Amino acid sequence: MEPAPTNPSPAARARRRPAGRLTGRLTLRARLALLTAIAVALAVAACAAASWTLTRAQLYRELDHRLEAMAGEPPGPGGDRPPHVPPLPRGLRQVLGDCTREPTAGTGLRPPGPPAMMQLVTAGGERCTIPDSGALRVTAADAAVARGDRARALHDGTATTADGATVDVRVLTRPVRTADGSTAALSYALSLEDVQDPLDNLAMLLAAVAALGVLASAGAGLMIARAGLRPVDELTGAVEHIARTEDLDVRIPEEGTDEIARLGRSFNTMTGALAASRERQRRLIADAGHELRTPLTSLRTNIDLLLRADAAGRDLPETTRRTLLTSVKAQMLELTDLVGDLLELARPDETGPVRETVALHDVVARAVDRARLRGPGLTVRDDTRPWYVPGDPASLERAVVNLLDNAVKFSPPGGTVDVRLAGGELTVRDRGPGIPPGDLPHVFERFWRSPSARSLPGSGLGLSIVARSVADGGGTVALEPAAGGGTLARVRLPGTAEPPP
Repeated sequence: MEPAPTNPSPAARARRRPAGRLTGRLTLRARLALLTAIAVALAVAACAAASWTLTRAQLYRELDHRLEAMAGEPPGPGGDRPPHVPPLPRGLRQVLGDCTREPTAGTGLRPPGPPAMMQLVTAGGERCTIPDSGALRVTAADAAVARGDRARALHDGTATTADGATVDVRVLTRPVRTADGSTAALSYALSLEDVQDPLDNLAMLLAAVAALGVLASAGAGLMIARAGLRPVDELTGAVEHIARTEDLDVRIPEEGTDEIARLGRSFNTMTGALAASRERQRRLIADAGHELRTPLTSLRTNIDLLLRADAAGRDLPETTRRTLLTSVKAQMLELTDLVGDLLELARPDETGPVRETVALHDVVARAVDRARLRGPGLTVRDDTRPWYVPGDPASLERAVVNLLDNAVKFSPPGGTVDVRLAGGELTVRDRGPGIPPGDLPHVFERFWRSPSARSLPGSGLGLSIVARSVADGGGTVALEPAAGGGTLARVRLPGTAEPPP
């Protein structure tokens, strides 16, 4: 039997939740305040620890100076034998003779001044207590001084007072010479209460100061975060407004040169690009609908005439019927070309055509053959030299065909079209009416047609496709008036005269 599933408590779920997820739920303002408080807390803790350490070192230094003054001579270098070992004071010779290891009571042998302890250490490491001075724990360093292996010993230790209390002490041990010439050691000790009590008080004071510093830093961090993130709040409000209303005309103030101002400028640039893209899309849809309306209207009119004639039971004259069917076919071809042009222009730039090496002279030769078929009464003269370019063969051929179709469409009956390819430059020159100077800046715009060409077939997308295809190949295209009348189209594409290996 399977155990029944249990629902963990909220506390258990909180314990299982990773710390990163908890932090991720905090707002940016709260995270900045938290990080500021942590940084200040670490800095305050480091300063407090340094202050406590320096104060402790200074208090210990003062305590050591008092011990050295009690010993009656300045200390020698640590670990070195002193140049002169003083004799054991007479008052302590009896102590060495009647060595007692436990603390005893007595009078007269305790050193003057602040409460202190003294103790003799024999060469064998045994202690001999002095009345009223308690008993000190003998360490290995003290025994080494008594044997004469060390010049002095200075360390912390523990002691038992004459009253039986255990205290922490600071011990200084120095060598002495007994009456029989052997070595011993005399230890001086002072209680560490004069050091520990101020250190404990200082630690509590520093902890209180650190806590106040952390609280103050958290409040300051929150205020700083609120002031620093105010531009971010404005940017967030603008983004939310755009997401809610789709109003791309909203602009963020671009004051200053900091990162927030740069972010605002980038945001304004992005919204401007989106607005321009939406406007181009709207114009494309409107222009496409306008261009589609004419052939569709003509198709509907011709088909209605044919249907009414069939419904009335009257046969149209053969010439009229043929004319209507020819018009329907022409309108269908125009619609097909228009849809193909729209699909070409709607192709995303990021999914561009496959690039390969294209023999541009072959592309031009095929386009010239098609131009001769479409303009049987025209003379199309070509002069092409080998030229190889990287690009999409279908896109480049469509661009060259559009240029030649444009030249054929505007050439007068019996006219001449010159096509030349040399040194990476393709020129197409016709003898038509030419393009007015005021219309030249608009010839590559989508659906744009000059007033004189609106009665001719076409969608106004041919030169737009030419400009896009040439730009995809890394080249340039331009139209200019030709000497003697007509229009000259220049296309420059980077490439080589020899085929690549």
